[in-house]
Amino acid sequence: MTPDEILKYCLEGLDGTVLVNSWGERGIFYNPDGRLKRGIYILTVKEKDGEHDKSSRLDRKDVYRVNLGLRKSTFTQMFGSMPKRPDKGGVVDMDYEFSSVDTLLPHPVYAWMGWICVLNPSQERFEELKPLIQKAYEYAKEKYIKRKI
Repeated sequence: MTPDEILKYCLEGLDGTVLVNSWGERGIFYNPDGRLKRGIYILTVKEKDGEHDKSSRLDRKDVYRVNLGLRKSTFTQMFGSMPKRPDKGGVVDMDYEFSSVDTLLPHPVYAWMGWICVLNPSQERFEELKPLIQKAYEYAKEKYIKRKI
């Protein structure tokens, strides 16, 4: 799988989504009527390390990370408990190797908000991600409705 294939899958399969380039990454946002500046995050693809986000080692050749924002209840079903928010520039205190490729992981920085990630998902791993992408999409739609009111 390539980042472009993943983004295309989302844009073509999730109604009301838009692609936004921001903070050095590409994101899929739910924003069906364009009322919000960007919309509500569903998924992002990060292709380089950030100032406060180096634990995935995205500085390696052709390594990228797919990130999904899920409900905290979904996150805890997958990984146990929610970690505490890390200090600025730090990573969550969880026993994972955040630079592992093709492995479903808590997000190294935003796991405390229910985010998960996969570095360089294979086609098989992407099939496992599809229902989680749908969950992230449904969650974004709920947040959008609350924000719109």
